[in-house]
Amino acid sequence: MTFFKNKLAVTITILSVSFLILIGVSVKRESLSMVESGAGSTLNSAQGLIYKAGYAIKDSLGFVFNFTNVKKENETLKARNDELEQKAIERDSLMKENEALREALNYKNQYTEYNYIGSNVIGRSGGNFLNGFIIDRGTKDGIKKGMVVVTPKGLVGQVTSTASNWSKVESLSSENIAVSGMLESTNETIGIVRGYKDANNKFLAKLYYLHQDFKINKDDVILTSGSGNLYPKNIRIGKVIDIEEDKGRIMKNAIIEPYVDFNKLDQVLVVVPKDIREIKY
Repeated sequence: MTFFKNKLAVTITILSVSFLILIGVSVKRESLSMVESGAGSTLNSAQGLIYKAGYAIKDSLGFVFNFTNVKKENETLKARNDELEQKAIERDSLMKENEALREALNYKNQYTEYNYIGSNVIGRSGGNFLNGFIIDRGTKDGIKKGMVVVTPKGLVGQVTSTASNWSKVESLSSENIAVSGMLESTNETIGIVRGYKDANNKFLAKLYYLHQDFKINKDDVILTSGSGNLYPKNIRIGKVIDIEEDKGRIMKNAIIEPYVDFNKLDQVLVVVPKDIREIKY
């Protein structure tokens, strides 16, 4: 066994010396022998593999060393993106708020015979916004029971109870509210408007007690008539979307789609008579 080991060592030594001699000689000559060329090719191939392996290791190490920097850059970009999204949301919110304020101001300027108290909707009354809701103004702000609530789009309802800093408003979608309606095209008082829910549970309103021969059509606009001194005159209620015949009573009813979307109320105006000693519209 020792003999073979010594023989292997001698062989390796001889080959190494031979390669060194060949390399030294090849440097001094312009042409290379076949053996030298073969040896050079072998060495070049080995060097190439080592070179490529070195670059692969370098790239891998570079990725590992740069991973922390890339992660920080991604986190910075994500934070910036979140910031821009938040600013976009705030901008849209401000634009909607400004638009609502402009509409409210235009409404006040159009109906100057009354004063108005702007209020925010802060909650619902009972189990449904459509029946009633709570606003953040009360008796300390001059709110009284019976005052009418509107938006620039139309009639909302009526204040039904008050506290010092909040009030309950019953909306037109509730069947508890009754409003005298008037046809805009003729200024003729024509019936009573109450809240109404159709077969699809959509909250609408219905104009009752129209004579069978009374001419009323789809898209006719219904306003408050002011009769009974309960609501100011000429507040928009909604438009007619269908006519319901009731031949048994020789009457008919008009189905109305309110202009106000009661699902999306966030700000309202409370109508205040300039003489607040008595609520009489």
